[in-house]
Amino acid sequence: MPNWMLADFSWPLWLALACAPPLALAVDALWGEPPARWHPVVWMGNGLAWSGERIAPLRVTAQDFRSFWASAFMWCALAAIVFMACWGLQWLVLTHAPAWLAAPMLACLLKPLLAWRMLWTEVQEVEQALAQSLEAGRERLSWLVSRDTSMLDAQTVRESAIESLAENLCDSVVAPIFWFALLGLPGAALYRFANTADAMWGYPGMRGGRYWQWAGKWAARADDVLSWLPARITALLLALAAQRWPRRLERQACKTPSPNSGWPMAAMALLLGVRLSKPGVYRLNKNGRRPTPMDTRRALELAGDAVLLAACVAPALMLGVAWLLA
Repeated sequence: MPNWMLADFSWPLWLALACAPPLALAVDALWGEPPARWHPVVWMGNGLAWSGERIAPLRVTAQDFRSFWASAFMWCALAAIVFMACWGLQWLVLTHAPAWLAAPMLACLLKPLLAWRMLWTEVQEVEQALAQSLEAGRERLSWLVSRDTSMLDAQTVRESAIESLAENLCDSVVAPIFWFALLGLPGAALYRFANTADAMWGYPGMRGGRYWQWAGKWAARADDVLSWLPARITALLLALAAQRWPRRLERQACKTPSPNSGWPMAAMALLLGVRLSKPGVYRLNKNGRRPTPMDTRRALELAGDAVLLAACVAPALMLGVAWLLA
């Protein structure tokens, strides 16, 4: 982490920063998500929703550079606000809190930017709902994915839940920890802002009565850039959790439209030996078997082990950098 991110380089500060990710995951496991009115990602979403209503046109337009540059400017302005606000919070903690209190305070600030417990619970709930009925499974899956679930069969519902687990393992856990290790709390917040902006703006057509083909391009590409390395690290962590490398990973990962989401999803499909697909879009490990409830359980176990690895590796790397800079 650059020295300018810290108030004054010292081992206690580095130790507080290094301890924050595992402590944040512990807070997440114990208490889950904070109330929506206090959730910074909800605040980001509110700001993006307000801005989106002012930059995305109501009708289809061709080569709308005005919407593109307006969205790029708004994205950068909101990102700067998020980054500087979190830099200020981190600076206050590291300069004014005693060393023994700095780590838990940073963990509490980092926790809302992670969502492992919620992700685990939602995937588990889909499987439990599917055991009751197909309709219940479809309904519960709609809480987890943005696609239309009304026409999915039971197998596709399960496949979608496992895909979402793998993809959001990167977006909701590994990537925020990666950017925290690199740039501290501002880095993790910037990533979650970019990921939220992509989810709300990064659509190639009409959504919510507005046309996002051009207004959402900047947000989509920014998320691609910030997720590039974390997505591949997530695949590596899953392989380490399974204690074997998924053969043909790169070939399978390239089958998805996204340059990043295919990596954790393909790794999960190959490690489980199952087929994962989105009808009409892609099919990963097409020769694999159809997933069963046991595969959902195994996927959750692999993802949980990957989270533990991330919680251990990130502090070790941060302390290693601190030792090199000392």
